[in-house]
Amino acid sequence: EKIMSTTSVTTNSINLEKKDYAGAKSTLCTGCGHDSITAHIITATYLNGLHPHTLTKMSGIGCSSKTPTYFMSKSFGFNSMHGRMAPVTTGAKVVNGNLHMIGMSGDGDTASIGLGGFSHLIRRNLQMCYIVANNGVYGLTKGQFSATADKGAKQKNGSDNPFETVDICSLAITLGCTFVARSFSGDAKQLVPLLRAAQKHRGTALIDIISPCITFNNHDGSTKSYTYVREHDVSLQELGLIEPMEEIKVDYPEGSSQTVQLPDGSELVLKKLGTNEHLVCDKMNALKLLDEAHHSGEILTGLFYINEEQANLNEKLNLVPESLAKLDEKQLRPNANQFNDILKEFI
Repeated sequence: EKIMSTTSVTTNSINLEKKDYAGAKSTLCTGCGHDSITAHIITATYLNGLHPHTLTKMSGIGCSSKTPTYFMSKSFGFNSMHGRMAPVTTGAKVVNGNLHMIGMSGDGDTASIGLGGFSHLIRRNLQMCYIVANNGVYGLTKGQFSATADKGAKQKNGSDNPFETVDICSLAITLGCTFVARSFSGDAKQLVPLLRAAQKHRGTALIDIISPCITFNNHDGSTKSYTYVREHDVSLQELGLIEPMEEIKVDYPEGSSQTVQLPDGSELVLKKLGTNEHLVCDKMNALKLLDEAHHSGEILTGLFYINEEQANLNEKLNLVPESLAKLDEKQLRPNANQFNDILKEFI
């Protein structure tokens, strides 16, 4: 694996410095896992060599949805209503097929009020990097349990959660998501390659990132605290991203790694860890492993499923890659013959 080091290289493949991907100073609580996610997004986008002006940062409402302010200030952005990031992003991508979409959402914004929009975005396979900053609580309203909180987990005041959890990754796989992964906000080695691959994916790339709430959900009894995650995190693979025409510097023993070809010609290399034998094209085994981890109290991380063959929404609708706002009247207005053909479809 060969990845540019941010310590030895001052510019990336498009001659931009890492600071060109920075945003405003964070106003989140000191130690918040979301700030780590912000740092990893900046690193991944810098290493991928994407122009900030070709990116659009989409969000809903919540602590997680504040984070787009803190990265890529030179990109477009849209802060939508609570739970409405998915449908707004769908509209934005349909009319701006050339833009890279990064969605920042949370466990409430996605798994509760936004669950309907989330489901239909996946069903349509919208091309975007969909990030869920998952801390199991509603941080803006003082730490009530969210839909992703584990049954039996304790709030800061000592009360137990009586409800079953919504496993975002299992749900996404069941709905047909074409890239499903989970990571921990504090694991740069795993998360940065996942974010890089997600930005290159042909369809909807979902990453559920466990991101501890330092204020309301980082105590004994929490299953999303820094201590609990570090003690129960089980990684499926060691990941590395290889750019097109790049020399492979790491050799894995035969049978211990998988290579996934990404649309731009780069390759995602996954080295097996532990005893979990898993092919990332095997949807049913992914669900089985997630269910087993849930019942054993483990937090399974890594890439669970990927499918680069399924067409995305813009491809299904046969849309042009250019932004519709940049098309002239001649391109947008049908001529008389085309208009008559359209009318015939209604007869």
